[in-house]
Amino acid sequence: MDTMGRHVIAELWECDTNKLNDMNYIERLFVDAALEAGAEVREVAFHKFAPFGVSGVVIISESHLTIHSFPEHGYASIDVYTCGNLDPTIATDYITENLNAESTEVVELPRGMGPINVPADKKVKY
Repeated sequence: MDTMGRHVIAELWECDTNKLNDMNYIERLFVDAALEAGAEVREVAFHKFAPFGVSGVVIISESHLTIHSFPEHGYASIDVYTCGNLDPTIATDYITENLNAESTEVVELPRGMGPINVPADKKVKY
């Protein structure tokens, strides 16, 4: 099926806690992951929380990469959404490997496939 994009949502567990709390490392990692996937980086914004955690986004011409890290739990949630012919799993795998994640849960969603056609007699009325 044709889609407008592919959206990978990943749960990364048992990551390197020092890396998860290092904003400069995370920022560089996400820019590198975007470039590794062949994306064109447009904007970068990251924030370091006290005492720990990093949130950030890399805006790419083809969509975005995001992270919310929880170093105290060795956990990071990431999104990699790409449009066009870019494969979001390339960036996801790069990030996962470089954060030394020991356990992952990954879901990929096709985006922009069009509205779902539900027969009139099956529609829920509010």
